[in-house]
Amino acid sequence: MNKEYINSNFPLLSQIDSPVDLRALPVESLPQVCSELRRFLIESLSVNPGHFASSMGAVDFTVALHYVFNTPYDRIVWDVGHQAYGHKVLTGRRDAFENNRKMNGLSGFPNPKESEYDAFIAGHASNSISAALGMSIAAQLQGDKDRNVVAVIGDASISGGLAFEAMNNASINKNNLIIVLNDNDMAIDECVGAFGEYMSHLNTSRKYNDMKMKVYEYCVRHKLINEHGRGLILRFSNSVKALLANRQNIFEGLNIRYFGPFDGHDVAKLVDVFNDIKDMRGPRIVHLRTRKGKGFAPAEKDPTTWHAPGKFNKDTGEILSKPSDQPHPLKFQDVFGKTIVELAQADEKVVGITAAMPTGCSLTFLQEAFPKRAFDVGIAEEHAVTFAGGLAKDGLKPYCCIYSSFLQRAYDEIIHDVALQNLPVVFCIDRAGLVGEDGATHHGAFDLAYLNCIPNMIVSSPIDEHSLRNLLYTSNQVEHGPFAIRYPRGGGKLVDWHNDMQVLPIGKGRKLSSGERVAVLSIGPFGSDVAEAVAKLRSEGVNVAHYDMIFLKPIDEAILEEVGKMYHTVITVEDGTIRGGLGSTVVDWFNDHGYSTRVYKMGIPDEFICQGTVAQLRDYCGIGKGEIKNRIKELFYKTV
Repeated sequence: MNKEYINSNFPLLSQIDSPVDLRALPVESLPQVCSELRRFLIESLSVNPGHFASSMGAVDFTVALHYVFNTPYDRIVWDVGHQAYGHKVLTGRRDAFENNRKMNGLSGFPNPKESEYDAFIAGHASNSISAALGMSIAAQLQGDKDRNVVAVIGDASISGGLAFEAMNNASINKNNLIIVLNDNDMAIDECVGAFGEYMSHLNTSRKYNDMKMKVYEYCVRHKLINEHGRGLILRFSNSVKALLANRQNIFEGLNIRYFGPFDGHDVAKLVDVFNDIKDMRGPRIVHLRTRKGKGFAPAEKDPTTWHAPGKFNKDTGEILSKPSDQPHPLKFQDVFGKTIVELAQADEKVVGITAAMPTGCSLTFLQEAFPKRAFDVGIAEEHAVTFAGGLAKDGLKPYCCIYSSFLQRAYDEIIHDVALQNLPVVFCIDRAGLVGEDGATHHGAFDLAYLNCIPNMIVSSPIDEHSLRNLLYTSNQVEHGPFAIRYPRGGGKLVDWHNDMQVLPIGKGRKLSSGERVAVLSIGPFGSDVAEAVAKLRSEGVNVAHYDMIFLKPIDEAILEEVGKMYHTVITVEDGTIRGGLGSTVVDWFNDHGYSTRVYKMGIPDEFICQGTVAQLRDYCGIGKGEIKNRIKELFYKTV
């Protein structure tokens, strides 16, 4: 959308270049601002895809927050960031929003490097309360006693362990923390667990809230209590509430003052609520009931599909798929989902676990076929891993499917609760490598390196979907300890489901082609690109060897010995960080065994990689298809 179009179609929004402009408007204009902001998001995201339903549901309270609080002096800390598109538009990035999630454009998530209004990076769930509490205490210690810090967190994210740890700590330190609970009964899929059910039934009467507020204000005004004595009032009010509602309020039980629930789409009411509480002291939580996809009927009806729908028709709500005359290849995650059902049909000990991503990782196939053997534990990666360890300890075969960047959150549990006891948990690591437009918070760049150093761990990566099926079958048929299988987002080749699966020897790779002078060692799906490059180079007289290692740990020492004796130069290719992965392992092995073979490593550089298409990011990292071919050719002619 160009400037002229924005000016003519969004008369209020076009005048808001910062929250200062928003705060200059009368409160009566805010509903129109919300309406225009929703239309702006619909028009923008229909042609430049992103996270849709979450941000649509957050529009009204986003406007109210920036209207009431003095941002950026007052901080807003977003949880995850899927809900923060409206925040970006209101904070000076309206005209740049067409480049959201594009290379050299806006990040899809809040990022302090991008704007002073982005208080904290928000890519993984449940961190907002901890970060906001730290900022609030920092303000108190440094004399900024009037600064408010607001943590915006969803009802799915607040069930995460980190959020509970933060709330447990919030009432014992002096702070001005405000928690805004965006309660829409959803994560990406539906919320699971008892806490979600508790939230859906938590209801406080307006009369009770008014009574509590008046009693508190009267006591402060007449100096009957001070902020140090407010705990007495909280405990008293908690007891009254328990009697009235026959239900303990968990937040006030933690000495966090609770207000709500309120209609999260009534912007005028929200302004009143935020104004009422902003000058209070101590931790407070404002409970808002919202609807994901609010303002766009298809998204309201099916928020899971509309979490990130891709391009769509803004008038009809039709989701547009890319035109293609070829049959669509199966995605790696669908190959996993279909294969685990096959394994479960043959072996009653097979169970599946995911952390709030059954649709994304395709565990839905197992949920449909064997609902009692598929577990969605919610946004709780640490629990998912230790839960899997408990299942394995007593004889089951758990397949724990978690995105690569999310599995980082459970690193201690992988080491302490699984690897230390050598338990046979299979880690199915989805979204490994570069994932594209979600950027630095979501790239699966580190799993090869962070798993490689753990004793007892098997680390593998399939070159294609057939290899993924074989690795999954191997993990079911062979006795083992922790077994990691990591694979990328998206699809490659069609899978012939009539092919029988094969048991692969643990720690053994395979030679795909022989050659001279130079050998290329690859792991994972980049191996297909290497094989293609090697075949093209052969027609040009560049004859190099290629090995698909399959396993990083244990690495195939027979291949390394053969390569060390026969080739002067080795090139390693991987879709993980260049430090600690395949290249580093090969260099260490050659050094330990006295080989002088030169090793050139190709992988993700030692930096956090921004957003962009996967092809753009591969080129940026020097591991695009063209770069792989050129590097092989260059080193072949350099090698004597």
